[in-house]
Amino acid sequence: MQQVKLGSTDISVSRLCFGTLTMGPLQKRMPEEEGALLLIAAAENGVNFFDTAELYGTYAHLAILLRQYPESVVATKCFAYDEITAEESYSKAAREMGRDHIDIFMLHEQDSEHMLRGHQQALEYFAKQKEKGHIGALGISTHSIAGVRAAIKHPDIEVVEAVINFKGFGIIDGTLSQMEAALAEAAGRGMGVIAMKALGGGHLMREREQAFKYIRKQDCIHSAAIGIQSLRELRYAAACLSGREDELSAEDLPSLEGRRLIIEEWCTGCSKCMDACRQGAMTIVNGKAVVDAEKCVLCGYCGANCPGLYIKVI
Repeated sequence: MQQVKLGSTDISVSRLCFGTLTMGPLQKRMPEEEGALLLIAAAENGVNFFDTAELYGTYAHLAILLRQYPESVVATKCFAYDEITAEESYSKAAREMGRDHIDIFMLHEQDSEHMLRGHQQALEYFAKQKEKGHIGALGISTHSIAGVRAAIKHPDIEVVEAVINFKGFGIIDGTLSQMEAALAEAAGRGMGVIAMKALGGGHLMREREQAFKYIRKQDCIHSAAIGIQSLRELRYAAACLSGREDELSAEDLPSLEGRRLIIEEWCTGCSKCMDACRQGAMTIVNGKAVVDAEKCVLCGYCGANCPGLYIKVI
């Protein structure tokens, strides 16, 4: 697995970034030991980059990996907005992963300059931790072009993780060409660029080969965070991002059966899922949550915001 320097940081990462959301409690609910075996298999095959978030609930899985592969690069994300919440998020990540240095710490879902400004106190705290050597680089994740452009303007942000795929699924404020231009500008200014939702949250599974080729050809993308739940998915993603699709056998191909979102019949229609959905895919009809499958990117955030956990991605 090829490694590249992440922008102008001193961090080198594999082209494949192992996304841990799908193994965690928001989706497959893998036990810690089971999930860690998959993470270790990735490390044994040259993947050194792992993506998580406070929301994902996978710090314990990664702690097992890090005991065996302490040199692994971990990027995490949180919703902290001031010094207190930032300190809580940093301490939780460090404590639960068993390390006091977090390679990349990002603010989660920063989709505008105004939103980023509202989280400035948290960024200042993380910047101080970076000065102390506790954080390697600061960044944001975003579903929007405006978020990328806000990151470009911010002096402390070095890494941006953004939604991009060949059909533009999940970009909430513009076109694919506009996102491509924004990420090219970010990379041109020395920022590290991580792609997410390369498979459109599962919607592009039937066009997966084209989806991976598109990501691989984008010069501005240093690494792609791919949600992985099995050894087969790991082998497939690693081969596609390395340009080795021809080496794959039929046994290496993941199932074409995509993930799906389910809403339990006992949903109370509280609308908190609507608040969490950045795609506008959730509505309340006759007192129950309803999903628009054409808009849904299967991120699982609606389920995380559901008080009764009535919504799941399976």
